[in-house]
Amino acid sequence: MRTFDLAPLYRATVGFDRVADMMDRVLSADVPQPTYPPYNIEKLDENAYRISIAVAGFSDEELGVELREGALIVTGRKAEGEPEKTYLHRGIATRAFERRFALDDHLKVTGASHVDGMLHVDLVREVPEALKPRRIDIAGSAPKAATIDA
Repeated sequence: MRTFDLAPLYRATVGFDRVADMMDRVLSADVPQPTYPPYNIEKLDENAYRISIAVAGFSDEELGVELREGALIVTGRKAEGEPEKTYLHRGIATRAFERRFALDDHLKVTGASHVDGMLHVDLVREVPEALKPRRIDIAGSAPKAATIDA
């Protein structure tokens, strides 16, 4: 296995601690990545995204979508007190889960819907006007008046 030393990144940048921490977290092999439930991330437009999570067997009341500390957290918990069933084959997992997605600073959650066993969370990037690129006019020096010697 390869390990990466991010120390040069910390020395050569100012204010990018969050990016370096995120890279460190992604590259660390100590944390097993959950595989349940499966999900897709779609890019719908230049600034629009959709996360679709397969949540077969969960009702709207058993699902939760929350924004906390720059992360989108999706949870699913089966309701207590459901009658116990006897399965001959159980291929649809309905175990409790928590999925976390780290979000960019300017991503906003615009809505969530639960349709046909899929939970869709829509996101839009809203970059503030102050952070958008803008052209700066360059002021030239005033032209010198020509003098005529008589």
